[in-house]
Amino acid sequence: MTAKTRPSNWRSGWFSGFGKAASDALPVRLGGRSLPVKLATPVRLAGLDWALVWVTVALLLSGLIMVYSASVAMPDNPKFARYAHTFFLTRHVFSLVMAALAAYLAFQIPMSTWEKYAPWLFLASLVLLVLVLVPFIGKGVNGARRWIPLGFMNFQPSELAKFAVLLYAANYMVRKMDVKERFFRAVLPMAFAVGIVGVLLLAEPDMGAFMVISVIAMGILFLGGVNARMFFVISAVVVVAFGMMVMLSEWRRERIFAYMDPWNEKYSMGKGYQLSHSLIAFGRGEIFGVGLGGSIEKLHWLPEAHTDFLMAVIGEEFGLIGVLVVIGLFLWMIRRIIHIGRQSIALDRLFSGLVAQGVGIWMGFQTFINIGVNLGALPTKGLTLPLMSYGGSAIVMNLIALGVVLRIDYENRVLMRGGRV
Repeated sequence: MTAKTRPSNWRSGWFSGFGKAASDALPVRLGGRSLPVKLATPVRLAGLDWALVWVTVALLLSGLIMVYSASVAMPDNPKFARYAHTFFLTRHVFSLVMAALAAYLAFQIPMSTWEKYAPWLFLASLVLLVLVLVPFIGKGVNGARRWIPLGFMNFQPSELAKFAVLLYAANYMVRKMDVKERFFRAVLPMAFAVGIVGVLLLAEPDMGAFMVISVIAMGILFLGGVNARMFFVISAVVVVAFGMMVMLSEWRRERIFAYMDPWNEKYSMGKGYQLSHSLIAFGRGEIFGVGLGGSIEKLHWLPEAHTDFLMAVIGEEFGLIGVLVVIGLFLWMIRRIIHIGRQSIALDRLFSGLVAQGVGIWMGFQTFINIGVNLGALPTKGLTLPLMSYGGSAIVMNLIALGVVLRIDYENRVLMRGGRV
């Protein structure tokens, strides 16, 4: 088609989305033709990242089904005899409803508000971490005091602390951007804040949550531009500190030894009991699994099958294929979250970008630890599988964090379309 035979409006597609008011038009010469260039009208607000929403829903629904499958036989145990077979299912559904409402409310809050109140949320999490240690306030289970009873659910302050430290670290890096190359002015105050959280968590004790929080803070410091040498020094100090915690605690040392040889008679009925039965579950599942509801290990052999070892039940009932599908969903979700963070930083929105990438680090690291523990690749550690395991506080805080990520993506889309947030 030659220039003479082309429709006169062939270039109009380049200017779609601009206003139609004739009074706003300005004449422009292009290729010998006079074309009107029109001023933009108010943009139509973009929608949600529906792919991320549906992947999250898929993980939540899969978790709901597997929590019911893993817990349906628990009332047969005298310890849970007073519970109905749907007890854990009902509570998990309630947690999902609460979490969805909390995520919706979190999505409504602009990122400027999250940035403004990040230090106060961090202080609130510290107060709750202190209160959980107070007798008659905190609730102890199996020797650990990690929950505050609220009547309708037991709230775990360490889950709030993960989110609060994430926001605080992102806010901190924005404020310290001009001194990020100086150790004592940029890194030391943040390390002190994380250290306080660590002391309170180890008093519960909850070393798993402290590990996640440390990785979140270190990741945000690194992504925020802290000098690489300082980052590696911090990493070395953290590794040495966790190594000392293990070596100075007899029961933590026993966990390491049990992890290294779970079939040893000394550990198979003690510290290595969970791991050995988790490995048996994966072995029974083979490639395609024994089918939904067909797990043997969940029948009072594998402790905490509906929480920390839910992946073992998935492996037994759906085999390698089911495990790979779950891992694939998590990989896609984490990659998408990190992409949203990078996009936000490209739009010169550093706080939002660091928050999104911090959520990606949180979800990715905790998923890696949980699956690694279930597979026997890592020492046993009490961390749930995000979005899937039973646990009200974890589900609520996971969905709040994802609600904030969706808000970041929403604001990115608005800005890219020329709007304001």
